[in-house]
Amino acid sequence: MNIASTLNVYGQPLVPCSFDPLTGFFRDGCCNTGVDDAGSHLVCAVVSDAFLQFSLSKGNDLITPRPEYGFPGLCAGDQWCLCVNRWIEAMEMHCAPQIKLESTHFNVLEKISLEVLETYSFAQ
Repeated sequence: MNIASTLNVYGQPLVPCSFDPLTGFFRDGCCNTGVDDAGSHLVCAVVSDAFLQFSLSKGNDLITPRPEYGFPGLCAGDQWCLCVNRWIEAMEMHCAPQIKLESTHFNVLEKISLEVLETYSFAQ
């Protein structure tokens, strides 16, 4: 694991995204990634109803609980590590959720500029 694998978009240590619901490809609360993460779950989003409906329309139901997988289902306001390409699709369709930049993985910068990311920054 190289140093960039644990950094956020500001080059600082990656801050956890969510423990409730427990998110991340590795279900460690962080938008960490690795060679097995084909979807690149890098974006720490604060999901909205519009995004959840968009995701559902694309065949990824993030709303329905799936207890057999330990997945509670998401509601607007939940924080979740999203696949970078799905977030980009949502942005292009004008329904991208806000992002917690301190919890968004450094590798996102390979596909989205920091300037664009900052326009979607979640203000607490």
